[in-house]
Amino acid sequence: MPKTAPITRRLAALLAAAGFMASIAAVPASAGAQALDSPLHIVVGYAPGGATDRVARIVGDKLGARLGVPVVVDNKPGAGGRLAAQQARNTPASQNVLMLANPAVMVVAPLVFKDNNYDPERDFVPVSHVNSYNFALSVSPTLPVRELNHLLAWMRANPNQANVGVPATGSLPHFFGLMVGEKAKVQTQVIGYRGSAPLLNDLIGGQVPISVDTEDVVLPLHDTSKLRILAISGDKRSPFAPNIPTFKEAGLDLAATGWNTFFAPASMPKAKVERLAATIREVMQDADTQRKFKDAGMTPVVSTQAQTAAMLKAYKAQWAPVVQKSGYQP
Repeated sequence: MPKTAPITRRLAALLAAAGFMASIAAVPASAGAQALDSPLHIVVGYAPGGATDRVARIVGDKLGARLGVPVVVDNKPGAGGRLAAQQARNTPASQNVLMLANPAVMVVAPLVFKDNNYDPERDFVPVSHVNSYNFALSVSPTLPVRELNHLLAWMRANPNQANVGVPATGSLPHFFGLMVGEKAKVQTQVIGYRGSAPLLNDLIGGQVPISVDTEDVVLPLHDTSKLRILAISGDKRSPFAPNIPTFKEAGLDLAATGWNTFFAPASMPKAKVERLAATIREVMQDADTQRKFKDAGMTPVVSTQAQTAAMLKAYKAQWAPVVQKSGYQP
């Protein structure tokens, strides 16, 4: 009897080992392909400090811990974000690279630049939509209007002064300004600036009467009465500005938003893309991530790959006709 105990223990150990090996064999072959064994680079086509850069860093900080590899944000400014897309499309399959991009890069640029050198649908795979943002229509404090319908009446009465400033020619605020004019049946002259700072300086000083820019940029100036926001572009009121009406509430049937979305180069293996999409979704569900987005004045979004692809399709259907009808040429 004493001799059988060690045999029993050895048999139990062998059976346990066999069970462990069987469990490994049962793991899908794709699981190995999903693993990241080198740093993940997030390419951003803008300088540090901007909205897209802030999103990349909030998500990147959380991704590193979950993936078990360093996450590096690579800022590659130039050509309005197109330079980053042109570089990211050529990423070898062996490298871990995601691009965080907005509609200017993935929707507008392909419609207006003949030598774009990348195709959003052919060269990239949607991974995860992570945040949305509104546009805001603001007026100079020197303009004697406080409601959108009053502004539209003023624009019709003063067509030679109805200039709308935007932070960049060919930007989403540019085309949203055109959408406002078309919906209101008001002839607008869009004036492109080299960024939000000079635009807002001129708006505050009265050199330009109206502006369209992103909500997060103008809201602090509205709160300090340096300008007046008359309407926000979302389907519902912004949680950051609950007292400001939407365009629809103000009497103009118009709604539009912008977004930041992660894209993978088409060269990335499908299993790895799926792993990254699932992990980013987990990150966006995290309470601390949600808080950081809201503290930055941005609306977080939790999205699957399928939902992201559907959003992109609907977004292009909304904006492509506006861009093409404008006849805009860079």
